[in-house]
Amino acid sequence: MWTLHDCWPWTGHCAYYTFEQCRKWENSCQNCPGLNTYPKSFWDGSKRNFNKKQNSFLGVENLTLIPVSNWLSKDIKNSFLRNYPINVIHNGINIDVFKPHNNREEVKRRMGLNNKYVLLGVASVWEKRKGLDEFIKLRNILTDEYQIILVGLSNKQISNLPDGIKGISRTNNVAELVELYSAADIYLNPTLEDNFPTTNLEALACGTPVITYNTGGSPEAIDINTGAAIPYGDISSFKDAVVNACSSSVFSSVACRERAEKNFNQDITFLKYLSIYKSLLSGK
Repeated sequence: MWTLHDCWPWTGHCAYYTFEQCRKWENSCQNCPGLNTYPKSFWDGSKRNFNKKQNSFLGVENLTLIPVSNWLSKDIKNSFLRNYPINVIHNGINIDVFKPHNNREEVKRRMGLNNKYVLLGVASVWEKRKGLDEFIKLRNILTDEYQIILVGLSNKQISNLPDGIKGISRTNNVAELVELYSAADIYLNPTLEDNFPTTNLEALACGTPVITYNTGGSPEAIDINTGAAIPYGDISSFKDAVVNACSSSVFSSVACRERAEKNFNQDITFLKYLSIYKSLLSGK
């Protein structure tokens, strides 16, 4: 069983190709347009790497692929791995850790934000594909009623932020992160390239709705009661969705928590893996 978290196994170089709008991997990679993206390379070995992966991975017998999103599964079916069995298992999180804070307004008051709509973004590393530039665009078209908080920024990135965006390099512990998720009115994920962001799940588990670009598997975390997926790169529609969500009860905090409990509880995820293991071991 091979759990897949990105597209690297069937490309000649990249882990993702949405931002570059490249589909060469469907036939054979060469003249790679994404050498400067992770994993960064100083020369183009994409054709050689593509052939080596194809020859190596197609020689594996009894291989079952476990993509963590339906989006990833769809692309596997267009790759040279298409003939292997595929079982989608979404990521899971600890919903006993990520849960709504008892008093959201108290958290906002302590942060001096009780008169603001709080918009939160979280990433381990912020870069263009994660949507940092999109947050800055959004800040420029929102009123002062809205406060954006971004977690995971470098000190240099924090120093370059415009007014209205508060940067935090890292939280001191998970409990502090849970407080931020709970204090937020909306969790924003304007990602330009992603598979199935765990931060979406953490926000939902804390009762916070998610607004994301319709990118990769990011929209799979939400439904009409728990968030919105905005057309790729449409910052004006993204802003309208934020304003609508903050000014009305279009999304339900209770529904967010229930969706996390039902679909993204890591205990359920573990059982799905065990079920496949047992099936494979029994020869079925």
